[in-house]
Amino acid sequence: MTETLKTQSKETPYSKTPTLWPSGKDKCPHPCIWMQAGVVSKKTCNHYHDCTSCKYDATMGKLASAGKHLSWQDAMRQRDSRDRTCRHTLTGRTDHRACPMNYNCDRCEFDQLFEDCLSPGSGHTRLEMGDVKGFKLAHGYYFHSGHTWTCVDSGGIMRVGMDDFAFKVLGGPDGFDLPLIGQELNQGKAGWGIQRNQNLADILSPVNGVITRVNPSVKTAPDLPGKRPYQDGWLFTVHNSDIKGAVKHLMADEKSEAWLSREVTTLEEMIEDVTGPLSADGGFLTRDVYGNLPTLGWKNLTQTFLKT
Repeated sequence: MTETLKTQSKETPYSKTPTLWPSGKDKCPHPCIWMQAGVVSKKTCNHYHDCTSCKYDATMGKLASAGKHLSWQDAMRQRDSRDRTCRHTLTGRTDHRACPMNYNCDRCEFDQLFEDCLSPGSGHTRLEMGDVKGFKLAHGYYFHSGHTWTCVDSGGIMRVGMDDFAFKVLGGPDGFDLPLIGQELNQGKAGWGIQRNQNLADILSPVNGVITRVNPSVKTAPDLPGKRPYQDGWLFTVHNSDIKGAVKHLMADEKSEAWLSREVTTLEEMIEDVTGPLSADGGFLTRDVYGNLPTLGWKNLTQTFLKT
């Protein structure tokens, strides 16, 4: 164990409220729940706050059972009742909420509701957006060359969607042919479809995994993903026990920005072949390219950018 365990004594920090260090502060960018409870002095979570499959959490739990230190639950129970913060607040997944169940999460209705229903649809509460020549790019998301993305939310939930570029190039879809819950996806293989008028296109999955939830809003409002592709326009959630392996071959941050810049250049060249030099403001570039320039060809655009 490389982290320093705090020993219990008269001067122990368990007799007072430990400092909560929110994500993004200089103390620790993504504090582990054991750190938030004050059991360890510093520990960054590198497992997306998916405690149930975390080896560190399992090891710490065994040490707590052996009496070598408090469990994070017992550490929190020693606080004043007003300072007993819900574990989902500690991991940054919800706004402030007190724990009404004395950290018996397995008997908590809110915990079950949150894991089953609320969390998959909540998305990133502090989403930062970049701009590449007029196309939005979500920071911290992982991108596939077929213009799909995945992001790993707290708790190890993987959301999947299509990027802003795809929707601006193809225009607003009339509908999606989305996979069913329980269906298995394979990275780089067709996982679902998109339709506009009589045009259809297969979409490549960015990750391997099993579908755990399909966004119900997309069924009734197929234009939502095009308006808010990185927020509530996600398409479905996926379970994969090897999250790091699932995103290993995808692009993020600087790599995704450089890739998208090249894709925009390719699009500009395709448009100029049809219209001549683009105007200074980009002309048709970021407004329903296919709808404005159908001569570019649906098949040509989908083969070039969706890789299908």
